[in-house]
Amino acid sequence: MSSPFALWAGPRIEVAPFRLSGTVYATLLNHRRSLEALGDAVAAAPYKGAPKSVVLAVKPCQALVAPGGDMQIDGGAEALEVAAALGVVIGTTACAVAEADALGHVAGFLVVCDCTLPRAGHFRPQIRAMARDASCVLGAAMMARAEVGDADTLAMRVFVDGALAQSSNTAEHVRTAARLIADVSDFMTLMPGDLLLTGSAPAGPRVRAGAEIAIEIDRVGRLETRVVAGAARLRA
Repeated sequence: MSSPFALWAGPRIEVAPFRLSGTVYATLLNHRRSLEALGDAVAAAPYKGAPKSVVLAVKPCQALVAPGGDMQIDGGAEALEVAAALGVVIGTTACAVAEADALGHVAGFLVVCDCTLPRAGHFRPQIRAMARDASCVLGAAMMARAEVGDADTLAMRVFVDGALAQSSNTAEHVRTAARLIADVSDFMTLMPGDLLLTGSAPAGPRVRAGAEIAIEIDRVGRLETRVVAGAARLRA
């Protein structure tokens, strides 16, 4: 059984031909079906409407799994919900960039398998559900931006134990990759080596220890991982 800390070799992860050395940000509620799934709750208090600004969650380093590593489910969780995500690798510093210039700051794209504890909704994102140890697996290679072309028309597929479990497309995102970078860089500088996940479809397949997961994103690549059981946490 792999330890997430054994997989995390210091502050950098090599993803050929790029070295990830910054922060990983997950974008929430950037998929049209995610908003639709909330139904009338979107209009309920305290928010009274869909978010007008980008919603982000930070993935801590202990949540990340280097290419080829195993995803972990610990003793406090019965299952994990799988999310396929397109990772945007920032190549040059992006600070208050215009949407028209945003993609010029992108080095390339990466397949990411981002898992969370199943939860009822996305409002008030819970760090307990979204930052589990060894819950976010990075693809083995970055595909250069020029090779991918239009990042907003990419089909994504999730397989569990060899069977297709979910299909989606980046065309379903509320914000395009360029719009997302522009909106985020308006209040926070994105640095070279940062990874920005553009959003995931809701209600992903749920997996338990022993499951084999594969995620494919057209023109970007395929990621394969498995779910292993982690030890129960010791509490004082």
